[in-house]
Amino acid sequence: MQTLSRLPTKDKGLIMPHPLKIVALGDSLVYGYGDPVGGGWAERLRRLWMESAGHALYNLGIRGDRVVQVSERLEQEFRLRGEIRNRLPDLILLSVGVNDTARLGRPDGRTYTDHDLFQTQIEHLLARARSLCPVLFIGMIPVDERKMPFLDCFYFNHGDQYSFKETTKQACLEQNIPYLDLFDLWMDRGDLWCQERLMADGLHPNVQGYQSILEDILHWSPLTSFVGVDGFIQPFTGIVEK
Repeated sequence: MQTLSRLPTKDKGLIMPHPLKIVALGDSLVYGYGDPVGGGWAERLRRLWMESAGHALYNLGIRGDRVVQVSERLEQEFRLRGEIRNRLPDLILLSVGVNDTARLGRPDGRTYTDHDLFQTQIEHLLARARSLCPVLFIGMIPVDERKMPFLDCFYFNHGDQYSFKETTKQACLEQNIPYLDLFDLWMDRGDLWCQERLMADGLHPNVQGYQSILEDILHWSPLTSFVGVDGFIQPFTGIVEK
């Protein structure tokens, strides 16, 4: 790991010879809400690495966070966490943005975060994160529009999701940050496939959904090239053999 006084200089594609300290930072998709079996994709990935390469993954997801909240707590998180206290992680996995897209109060209400403001905020977050260490971005998944509103007031829709997703993807491209486009991957698999992987609230993945996210992450070359292919074993399914 690097100390806070030194910026990262290593090649993003370099395979590290030692167990890595990795931070997953974002919203409920990182936190793992909706997966009582495996704890979400980040927890499933942590278990894989714990049993294989020994990489340490810190889950710093908070339900409801938007880009502005993640940006506010970005560097502070590193100063308070055990092995990475007062140090920098080897890699940040960012996943945030879906909460910014919600329309408030009605289907045609204003978005929780104005789109132009969102663009400024996501560019700022990516630049700050990238100045600390290598960054990979894991995108949002499509909601089930039929189940809206969420909590009787948040109207999510595919059109706004796509717009905010594309803004994030372009910002990542401009800053040389790999972006995993889960939205397009899931949409290409069809409505029924997606519906089977979402909770009844239409927003959060269920157990099967988080397993699918994990499998997409495991086949994502920017991550596998960074951690090394031997950092992966058979994906955790939540079933413990007796």
